[in-house]
Amino acid sequence: MAPHPSLLARSRRRLAGALRDRVAGPDAERRAQAIWLAPGPRRFAPQDPICRVQGHAGMYVGGIRALLLQSLHPLAMAGVGEHSGYRGDPWGRLQRTSEFLAATTFGPVELADRVVERINRVHATVEGTAPDGRRYAAGDPHLLRWVHVAEIDSFLVAHQRYARTPLTPDEADTYVAQAGSVAALLGVVDPPTTTAGLQAELDAFGPELSATPGARDVARFLLAEPPLPPLARPGFWMLAAGAVELLPSSAREMLDLHLPGPLRRADALALRTVAGPLGRLGTAGVRWALSDPADPRNRPGSSQLPSSGRSWKPSPTDPELTTAVSRRSR
Repeated sequence: MAPHPSLLARSRRRLAGALRDRVAGPDAERRAQAIWLAPGPRRFAPQDPICRVQGHAGMYVGGIRALLLQSLHPLAMAGVGEHSGYRGDPWGRLQRTSEFLAATTFGPVELADRVVERINRVHATVEGTAPDGRRYAAGDPHLLRWVHVAEIDSFLVAHQRYARTPLTPDEADTYVAQAGSVAALLGVVDPPTTTAGLQAELDAFGPELSATPGARDVARFLLAEPPLPPLARPGFWMLAAGAVELLPSSAREMLDLHLPGPLRRADALALRTVAGPLGRLGTAGVRWALSDPADPRNRPGSSQLPSSGRSWKPSPTDPELTTAVSRRSR
């Protein structure tokens, strides 16, 4: 006997609310109103690749992958370890990141600019000395570049794996260019505008990466000790399994994300037959929850819906970058 429709609807609404509380925090409704439902022009149209990628359930797996990958840069990890409060306030950090991504992708331009300005002010105060004696600063364009390329590569990889309609190669280039237009507002100089350029940037960072104790602590915290109630952990571990499967093999090697002992020889099989399907199942569950009609993103007039009728305008960044975005959007 099939479940009663109202039971399914209530279950979906509860799951959607739980996700919203974790990702957006106790102020989720107000933030949603300000981002998706407030009047005003947006930088991106709902059908743009950046909206398709960053409005998709694959962002949950992509976000975990991004954190694991970003942690491999010792200077970026030093800043996270000393200033972000990822252990003391992991959900607060997630909520601030999700607000930035949602506001700059779907929010009114005025709100997006305020969020960017706030982050730039915070970055100006974050500096210190890494355990290896090197100085770091959150506003360092080189570190900002690493955080950006690791992040958008993770989002794109997850979307291409889990989306029912992946981006075409040209659309993927447009996504990289559009995400770069936002990164430029944060101080990333000449961000990549194609997937080939993105991969070249990731390859260039390779010699700088290593698994410091801080990076391993992030992996342990995310994968073995997630700050969740016991009943919520299996669902998170599905997403985390997908993130590990999507990591570059070199990143898994550095973080020692392998089966124990002699079972290590079965790593490839486990990734393909266990981790990959778990990631797909977890993402499907998130997609189902996010389709709740009561979610602000799905209400009439939401800037995430193609029928919203809102205006949009190009991002006022470097002229060459804006030209690249406009050309790829046609």
